[in-house]
Amino acid sequence: MTRDKARRRTLWQIALLSAGFLVLVAISVISIVLVNKARDDSRWVVHTVEVENQISTVLLDIRRAESAARGYLLTSQPKFLAEHETAIQRILPGIDTLTRQISDSPVQIENSKKFREFIELRLAEFTKAVDFVKRNDIPGGVAMLRDGSGTAVQRITEIATAMRAEEDRLFQARTAAADRSQTLAAVVTTAGSGLVLLLAGASLFLVRRSTRARDEAERQLRDNNLNLEATVETRTADLREANEEIQRFAYIVSHDLRSPLVNIMGFTSELEELRNDIFTRIAKYSRAAAAAPAIPEAINDLDPGVSPELQAEDKQLSQDFSEALGFIKSSIGKMDRLISAILNLTREGRRDFRPVEIDTRELIETIISSVAHQASEANAQIRVEPLPNIVSDRLALEQIFSNLVDNALKYLKPGVPGDILIKGRPKLGFVIFEITDNGRGIDPKDHQRIFDLFRRAGLQDRPGQGIGLAHVHALVRRMGGTINVSSELHKGSTFTVTLPAQWNFGTQGKEE
Repeated sequence: MTRDKARRRTLWQIALLSAGFLVLVAISVISIVLVNKARDDSRWVVHTVEVENQISTVLLDIRRAESAARGYLLTSQPKFLAEHETAIQRILPGIDTLTRQISDSPVQIENSKKFREFIELRLAEFTKAVDFVKRNDIPGGVAMLRDGSGTAVQRITEIATAMRAEEDRLFQARTAAADRSQTLAAVVTTAGSGLVLLLAGASLFLVRRSTRARDEAERQLRDNNLNLEATVETRTADLREANEEIQRFAYIVSHDLRSPLVNIMGFTSELEELRNDIFTRIAKYSRAAAAAPAIPEAINDLDPGVSPELQAEDKQLSQDFSEALGFIKSSIGKMDRLISAILNLTREGRRDFRPVEIDTRELIETIISSVAHQASEANAQIRVEPLPNIVSDRLALEQIFSNLVDNALKYLKPGVPGDILIKGRPKLGFVIFEITDNGRGIDPKDHQRIFDLFRRAGLQDRPGQGIGLAHVHALVRRMGGTINVSSELHKGSTFTVTLPAQWNFGTQGKEE
């Protein structure tokens, strides 16, 4: 239940954090959109003001042109003509600029066309009035300018007023839109910020609850660890005591088995020595019985120095007797070897490891030298690649590699030159050794079985009791390492031994 609650709290925290992230993303996106819209609306507001200013500029240039024309008609001074021409040059470009500015409004486009039409009419009147002055007909020019100005001036004023009214309407609409965009952006930002704060508060609440739950769980875990340590220590002591008791029992049993085994071996030897006498007597009785069946005393007349020949059935009995003795002696020898192996294992189990700095290559080369004759007979080469040094028990390491190398030599394929490679490498505080051969290989179903005591795999044509690899496995475990095999039938084997590079044998060497 506690684990389910913790999982639910974690899921809630993830959900809230995800929701907060999504809210922030949504607020950011909406804010960007609304800010851009508000910027566009503000730009259109400014655009409306610019259009109104342009209308005023055009009207001002028209008035300046008209005032300069009147001054030129009244005074004929060239400076008024120059001012008039300068104002005229600005009017039409100003109308073009205005036309471009109002291209977004169909109403203003129509007004602009009429505006241009009447302004061009007024400019034509200015041109005629100036021509009258140039012909020295000043009264005619004044009359023409005065009489012809009414319609054009009135229409220009009306159209300009209509255009300003339309721009005022657009100004109001665009200002309202800009205000709405800004208000909506503010509302979204405020609401989003509030929601984020709410989610943050909920997240903090859940985090505090999780923290309290974690602290409580850690407290319970500490209490459980204390109890567990005490329990483990008690159980470890019990196991160590039981292990020592088992080792003592195995030693005592193995030692005591030797006494009856020696007696059996002795009496078997005596039976073997008595065999000839027994079957000689049998032959004599058989011969005497055949020669004088009615006179038992004839047995005493036989020459004791002559060994009579056994009858056919007695020969078979003698062979069976000899074969039985051979089986007994063979079984006694095997039992003696097994008892010796058990005694060696129990002695090794009681032995304390002594860690020393070991030159691994020198140790391996010493082992290779000891099996050089065996390797030569098997037509095998043993190659050694650079090996890292290790801090370990030298005797245990010698036994491990001696058994593995001996195993590799023992199970090479007949008629195939043997090739055994020993290599090693350090990795993360451990040293990994590999012993590879090109021998018979091991069926994958037997990979675990070969490490069991008194268990062997494959063709049993080599001497052994199935103890070597079991002993290696036990030693490797006591040294805090692992051993495994990779092999297939007829494809060789690779034994991989992983050991601590520098291991403290403090208590672990005694616990297995």
